[in-house]
Formats: sequence, structure tokens, C-alpha cells
Amino acid sequence: MPSSLVTPGDVLKIEQVAHGLKVQTVHSYVEVLAYSPSIIRVRMDKNPLGKDFSYAVVAAPEKVATTWKESADRILFSTDSLDVVILKKPFSIAFYTKEGKLINEDVASMGTSWIGNQVTTYKQLQPEERFIGLGEKTGNLDRKGTGYVNWNNDSYGYAANADPIYSSIPFYIGLHDSLCYGIFMDNTFKSDFNFGASNNRFSSFGADGGEMNYYFIYQKKVADIITDYTALTGRMSLPPLWSLGYQQNRYSYYPDTEVLRIAKTLREKKIPADGITLDIHYMEKYKLFTWDKKRFPHPIDMNKELESMGFKTTVIVDPGIKVEKGYPAYEDGIAKDVFIKYPDGNPYTAEVWPGWCNFPDFTSQKGRDWWADKVRFLAGTGVDGIWNDMNEIASWGNKMPFNVLFDYDGQGATTIGAHNVYALEMARASYEGAKKSFKERPFILTRAGYAGLQRYTAIWTGDNRAEDDHMMAGVRLLNSLGLSGVAFTGMDIGGFTGNPSIGLFARWIQIGAFTPYFRGHTAVNTKSAEPWTFGEEVTEISRNFIGLRYRLIPYIYSNFYQATQNGLPLMRSLAIDYSFDDKIYDTRYQNEYLFGPDLLVLPFESKEKFGEAYFPEGIWYDLYTGAPQKGGVEKILKLAYNKLPVYVKGSSFIPMQSLVQSTQILPKDTLILNIYKGNTDNQYTYYEDDGKSYSYQSGDYYKRDFVYDHENNRIILKKAVGNRNSIFKSIKLVMHGFDNKDHFSIDGHAVGFKKDFVALLTPISKFDPQGVANPLEGEDVLSHVIRNVSDEIVIDLK
Repeated sequence: MPSSLVTPGDVLKIEQVAHGLKVQTVHSYVEVLAYSPSIIRVRMDKNPLGKDFSYAVVAAPEKVATTWKESADRILFSTDSLDVVILKKPFSIAFYTKEGKLINEDVASMGTSWIGNQVTTYKQLQPEERFIGLGEKTGNLDRKGTGYVNWNNDSYGYAANADPIYSSIPFYIGLHDSLCYGIFMDNTFKSDFNFGASNNRFSSFGADGGEMNYYFIYQKKVADIITDYTALTGRMSLPPLWSLGYQQNRYSYYPDTEVLRIAKTLREKKIPADGITLDIHYMEKYKLFTWDKKRFPHPIDMNKELESMGFKTTVIVDPGIKVEKGYPAYEDGIAKDVFIKYPDGNPYTAEVWPGWCNFPDFTSQKGRDWWADKVRFLAGTGVDGIWNDMNEIASWGNKMPFNVLFDYDGQGATTIGAHNVYALEMARASYEGAKKSFKERPFILTRAGYAGLQRYTAIWTGDNRAEDDHMMAGVRLLNSLGLSGVAFTGMDIGGFTGNPSIGLFARWIQIGAFTPYFRGHTAVNTKSAEPWTFGEEVTEISRNFIGLRYRLIPYIYSNFYQATQNGLPLMRSLAIDYSFDDKIYDTRYQNEYLFGPDLLVLPFESKEKFGEAYFPEGIWYDLYTGAPQKGGVEKILKLAYNKLPVYVKGSSFIPMQSLVQSTQILPKDTLILNIYKGNTDNQYTYYEDDGKSYSYQSGDYYKRDFVYDHENNRIILKKAVGNRNSIFKSIKLVMHGFDNKDHFSIDGHAVGFKKDFVALLTPISKFDPQGVANPLEGEDVLSHVIRNVSDEIVIDLK
């Protein structure tokens, strides 16, 4: 064996410690700890383990009942959820179910080993094993046979298969033999993941430095693995309601008259919208915490006028502080010693938009506090959201020296260890500053990040291209982020670089309506890309689908509430609910996803006239026509230029509201509760609060569970909880898949449901450039209005 390769060797000593075992081998020091009954933490290093510190993990270990026993060749360490077998000669680890089924195991001869400072853990490939997740990674849903690097990178106009790009989330999920597990390697160094790339023996994960520190999560369902992972790394807070509406952006809108023109045009054309986003040209010579005095002479007045029209303002911030005598942010940063430095004490300087810049050390409490204080300037000018950009750290040349020093919260680190968490801590500083300075819940967006970013910020997929394959790659990126614990995600609708075709923009805006963060954006030196710039037909398509999103706001907001409780994303890969259905991993179907738990979205490229679709098990209903579709089948769909295929799961509840032009406008006083006939049980939690304050944390919310009890042939709207009254005075029950042969009683009294007609999209009858028929689509349904929005209601289906 080469002298540069170090393996753990045989076990020499075992000691029981709090939560688990401490093991010493010939060449390593190990801790195997039960973090919860379903989470095992493994720490290993060639030297005695140092201080336990993490930017990602915020949960403390639970008090877990464990047992262990030792024999000549192994140690058995157990919780009530899984067994950990530690082989002694040489040291290696395997994880088993309580029934004795192998979940995951080291390659015994390799285990965890070191080459210089690099540390890697090798896991035996299991027959037919799949791998999903790993955060913002391009490629197929099933990552088997591929490898990835985690090193946050400024990836302007990246290829649809590029790696790495902006963020690093070293967490993935493995599946085989109807078993699933998660592995989160909490190591901020540049890391490498190999899922059987160029070998048929192992998967592996490793880093260029630091200790091997990973969490093994076992649950029977992928959804529960995500819930466990977000219990470790934290969950998002409720976002402001306005951030769920459509946001209009470009690089850049200026001067202020242009910003107001865009806002007024959105209102004149009745395209619902809630936000205007300003890129770097709002600043004076790109200097942070300034407004350009010529382009934006009165930012407070402008933001007040936008507010009066129902718009919130989000502005971009980059980490670079221009080196310029007399510039207040620079002078203050030098005086308070907040910038990252070279070993000789000089601040690190690199070129970005303002020129030569210094950079705050967000890995220090001092640096974060300094930045948070600066956020007060933005709050004082009426800003509502902060968009953190260029925080990989990006600079011209995209090559930061490795010898730059970071505080790393007292631990000390160079670029090699701190690079991947810089963006996370910048987003944290922006969030903490905005939470202190803004009057309402802030919206925070980031381009880059690390595991745990969901605690502070939404993320978008950066500088994508106006191409069909980028649109589809974006769908997979958002699905993968959702698998990795990040619920609030988006991509630039229409593509950032280049000019989308009319068809591509039309399709992208349709898909965008079914993504968590919905923002239109394009770069400088491209054609304008507001919906109306593509012609009257695309304007109508955009109005339809943006309007549909606004009607779905009760459904969307309720699902964001669920994300705060269980970590499950709004945009979810079919691998979450149909994990062991081989069809969903077929590259023909891998882009399909659920929007919330109940809406099946089938995205297709803009040029396709027909599309191959797969419907998972169950009953599905066309969202627009109500036509039923049996599950478990593949089907060729005829595609319409003006309509994205979307289906609703049987037994589902889809709450909707009347159309509004902004979330700051109250809808009509009737909640439209769409109920879809099904043959399975289902429960859905409906949620409201004021959408802007933190009073929900003190019980100021309205929440009730809707239950589809198939076995007993009834629907229950459970009693509302919380201290808040609903904004709705009545509920209109709209029954899909039912007909006049169905009979209903409410709380024991027979009720006649009237025949109704529902159409979600307005026809574009005068446009038909591709020969697509455009009838007035909708469905005949049965409906009934109830006035009781608080007490339990039981609907019997006879």
C-alpha cells in the first residue's frame, strides 16, 4: 500500500460516550453517535477529534435509547429504528433495518481513508441502487453513474450539464430494494461525490480537508428523510405573502421613470404582479448602500408610489465594498476591521462591478453584525427584499487565492475551508439585518449557498440561458433542491442570457407559474422580455397563467406553511411520493413533478407538438377540463402552444380564491374549495395568517385540516384552530369527478348541489398560429356554498 494512503486499520479501543461510542483504530479516531432514533452521526479523523462546529446543523442530539454489544469481530450499536454494525478488522460500518435488511455499507477494504489531507468514504454499490438529490446539480434525476464537485462557482451562462455551479448542498438520498436512506456530509471544503462514475464497485463522498463528518438517515419514505434532514439543518420561516406573487426584473430597470413605467404597464395590461426587482444600476457607480442620484433621485418617493400600486421592491446587493477614500461603507469597514485578509494583514482585494473591492468576513459575528447594520440603509429607503448576488465569492478571473484568511466563527480557516459557506453567511447576515430593520417579514434571495440555506433565504439558479434544454434543466435543478431540503426556489423565466423565442417564453411563463419563486428576468444587451414584448397572444397566455397562480395563492401559501413544519418542498420530484416506481426515473418522464402534494405538472419543450407523459398510480383529473385519467399508464399527449398540461390527484383539496392583481388586495369573500373524487384517504392542512408580520408565532393564524375519508365515504372539514378569523366569509365546495348520481349530506342533512361550469383559462380565440384548436375549455361540476368557516363540517358521500 502506498505510504500516502491511510486507512483506519483495526479497532484498538471502544468507549461508551453520551449518545454513542468512541472508537480508536490503528490510524484514526471515530465517534458513532445516535442523533435521533433514525439519524446516526459518524465523525472520523486521523487525529483526535477537535471542537464540534457546524454552519449547517442547528439541532442538538436527542435523548435516544441505545444499546451496544461487542463480539470478537464486530460491535452492534442499536436504536429502535436501525442497527449499526461496526466491523473491527479492519474498521468499517454497515447499517441495517431492525429486520436485518442491509441498507448501506462501507467497502470493507476501503472504508474511510485518506490521501494526504483528502478524506473519502467508500460505500458498496447495491444492486439497482439509485441516487437522487445533492442540491443544485445538473444532470438526470437518477445520478447513478455520475460524479459531482461541490465548489461554489460564478457560472455565467453555464451549460445545461455544467458542474459545479453556484451552491453546495452535500446531501443525497440512496434507494434500493424498497429501502431508502440519506447521507449528509457536513464538510465545507471542496468535496467530491461519485455515484458509480467510471467504476462498478462503489459510491463515495469526500473532501479536500477537514474531518469525515456525515449523518446517516434511515426512514421508510423519502419524504421522512427530507423531514429528518431539515430537522438537522433547519427549516424556512414563513415568507411574506407578496414574495409568492409574480416578480418582474431585468438587468437593469433604470431610471426611476422606467421602473414606474413597467409597474404601470403590468397594471394597465392586468398582468398580476407583486414585485419589481432592481439590479446593479440602481446604485451610484455600483457602490453598495447607495442610490444613483441621477437615475434614482428620490428612492423613498418611488418606493412609496410602487407600494401604492401594490408592488414591493427588491434590490440586489453584492459582497464587494469598493476601495475608495471617502466612501462611507469602505471607511467604516476599515475602521471596524470587518474585511477578509491575507496572512500579512492586508485586506484581500479583487475586481468586481465597482472596481477593486474588499469583502466583509461573513464568517465572523463582527462581519455579520456590520452588514446587518448596513441593511438599515435599505430599509430606510422603502426596500422590502434583498437579493444577494456574486456571493460565491465571484470576481473577475473567478479565482480567489487559497491563502485568504477567514474568522470562521473563531475556528480560523483559509479560502479552502470557508469558500463554500461564504454565501450562506452573507444570506444569514442579510436576513438577520432585514429582520431587525424591516417593518415586515423580509424576502431574502441568494445565488449561492451551503446546506442549511433554507433557514435564511430563497435561492434561484443563476445566469441561465434562453434555451429549451435550460428550461428543462432548470426544472430538474429546482426538483433536486427540493429533494435537498430547500423549499423556496426559482429560475429566471425566459432565460437570463440570450433572447427566447416567442414559443419558448410562452412555455416558460406557464412552467414558472408552477414554481415556488416566480420571476421574469433577462440580461443587459438582450431584447426586453416582459410578457407584452412577445405580442398580444403571449400577453394573454401570460395573463392566464399568472392569473391562475394568483387564484392558487391559498393552496401555495398553505403548502409553504407545511414546508416550515416538515421541510417538504412546494415543487417536489415524483421521487418523493413514488420513490420505487421505475418509470419516474425514465429520462422521458424525469422532469415531471408535483406542485404541492396534489398538482401534477408535465413540462415539455416549447417546440414539441406531442409529448410523452407518465401518470403515476391513482386517479388524475385534467386541471382545465376535469377529464379523468387513470394512473399507472404512459400516454402520448397532444400539446397546445397556450396550455401547460397539469393534472390533479384524486382525493385532493385545492383551495382557490378570486383573481386579484396583487396579494396586497383582498380577494372576494368566498374560498373556492375544489374537491376531487378519489379512492384513497388524504389530509390537507389549510392555513392563513396576515402574510406580513410575525404575529402568527403568537397564535395569530387560521388553520384547519381537510380530510378525505374514502373508507367511510365522507369528507370532513375539521374545526379551525388559531386566534385569527379567516379572510373568507364562506366556502364554495366545488366537486370534481362527481355527477348527478352522487348524493350529498352535510352534518346529516341532505343537500342539493347545483350544476356549475368552471373554466380556469380564458380562450384566445382569435389566435391559432399553429393550428391548435382553442375552444372554451372547462368542466361541469357540482357546487354548494357553506357559511361555516370555523366549526367542523362532515360531508357524507352517498
